[in-house]
Amino acid sequence: MTSLFQILMLVLGVARTVIFIHFIMSWLISFGVLNIRQPIVAQIWEGLSRLLEPIYGPIRRMLPQMAGIDLSPIVALLGIYALEIILRNNAGFFM
Repeated sequence: MTSLFQILMLVLGVARTVIFIHFIMSWLISFGVLNIRQPIVAQIWEGLSRLLEPIYGPIRRMLPQMAGIDLSPIVALLGIYALEIILRNNAGFFM
């Protein structure tokens, strides 16, 4: 059961990293550092957006409109941290 706990923590860590990469990439695109017309940038951006849309979509529907500010990555990260806390506090269940 310890391996199940470690796998769950790994999945949450990977999800957190992907959200951070998507968040930073969106800022770099907004400020013109990355050009979305470059094929590799467009592929990475589209892939990350498709990967994260099932997470962001329900969060965006629950949050009110914030005049162009997307808070769904922050809410998703808070949810991941909450899951990590719950898993760590209940780690004895996996032992």
